[in-house]
This record gives sequence, C-alpha cells and structure tokens, in this order.
Amino acid sequence: MTMALASSKAFSSIFNTLSPINQSKFVLACSGSNHVDVIDRRRRIMIFGSSLALTSSLLGSNQQRLPMESAIALEQFKEKEEELEEEEERNVNLFQKTSPSVVYIEAIELPKTSSGDILTDEENGKIEGTGSGFVWDKLGHIVTNYHVIAKLATDQFGLQRCKVSLVDAKGTRFSKEGKIVGLDPDNDLAVLKIETEGRELNPVVLGTSNDLRVGQSCFAIGNPYGYENTLTIGVVSGLGREIPSPNGKSISEAIQTDADINSGM
Repeated sequence: MTMALASSKAFSSIFNTLSPINQSKFVLACSGSNHVDVIDRRRRIMIFGSSLALTSSLLGSNQQRLPMESAIALEQFKEKEEELEEEEERNVNLFQKTSPSVVYIEAIELPKTSSGDILTDEENGKIEGTGSGFVWDKLGHIVTNYHVIAKLATDQFGLQRCKVSLVDAKGTRFSKEGKIVGLDPDNDLAVLKIETEGRELNPVVLGTSNDLRVGQSCFAIGNPYGYENTLTIGVVSGLGREIPSPNGKSISEAIQTDADINSGM
C-alpha cells in the first residue's frame, strides 16, 4: 500500500482548502485503502469509506470537486468525533459512579520484637499482598477474592492483618481493619467486615449475568500494583467458562473478558 502524495503546490492547495478546520486535524489517504485517518490532538479516529479518500486522481483534473467532497468528509469526521465523545462521556460517568464502591485491600504481617513479641503497629508491618474488593452493603461488608486474604484466613499466630481503604459517600478516604466473616476458597471468594463508625458507604449496584451476551462491553475497576482506581475496558469474550481456583478446584460459569485484570498478589 503506497501513499498518494501530491506535489508540494497541490498539497498546499489542499491544506488551504481544509483551513477552516482546526489545524490540529489533518487528513491523509492511502491508495488501495478504504479508510481515512483523522489525527487530532486527542485521538486517532479511523473512518471507513473509500469515497472520502483523497487519491491522485482527485489531485489532478478533478481538483474543482475538492471543496464539496471536503465538506462531506468534514461533516462525517464531525459526526464520528461526536459519537466518540459521547462514548467517552459514558465511560467517564460509569467510572465516576462505580469507583467509590471499589476498595483497596492490603494484607499485612505485623512486626515482632527481638524477643518474639508481636507489635500491633501496622505502619511498620510488612505488606505481603494487595488486591481489590467492593462494598456489598452499607453495614460494611466487603467482597473480595480468597487468595488476597489467604494468609489472614490461615494465620495461627496472630501476625496477619487486613487493611481496607475506601471512600465514603462524601468522598472522604479512610482505612479500617477488615475482619473475615465468610470464606469460600473453592470459588476464591471471601467476605470481610469493617466498622463504619457512622460513615455512609457506597454499595455497588448489582446486576445480573443471566442475559449477558458475548460482545457486550466489560469494564474492570481495581487497584493493580497498588495504583488506586484503575479502569480497563474490553468486551465479554465468552460465557460459561471453567477456570481453576487457587486451591485447585474448578470454578464453573466464569465470564471471559479481554479487559486487562490484575489478579492481586
């Protein structure tokens, strides 16, 4: 595939014709292709349609047709850009509405003195793992993965603690110790409980997977590597999958997605 390039004079003529556009946008065409790239300061948009391509024939004897075809192209560019802006706006709104329901979890091992006494100072504790969870209700129940708090669940010496960081309904960030109230290792699930102390929480709005279809959008919000409130976007790639849980059991009816998801550590 080769670029359809004009002489500098013809190229200048085209650019002048397109001068009403914000000059952060620029049109290029490839001979043998059926798309035009629009490059602006925010994004690159692929717009399909061979009728919009500026080929060498357009640069030759048919230059008089350029203004009208440019007007058509610009209108289609504008419509496409507005569509993307609407989609981005939906993504932003979804993230802003849902992210306050997502929590950051740290698995901490408390330090010991030289004599073997356990110190209760979590600030000097060792962070042995991190993960994400979500607020289940306003009572302070938190749902997460079992593997995130597995050391706490199997702790026999009182060394392990779990710190849950989240925001309340007013947007104030705070941290509380999470206590285990429910475990399902076979399905890699755990339920924690924090003391709300009068704070109003943001429970996640639950949906159903019964009518989920392959190809629908999928949004993953979490705290990979300790980076709070990270969003990745993909699609539902498959339904009814079977995957192994950390203890070797099989988890059935799993939903497959290509959205990047960090498993926690």
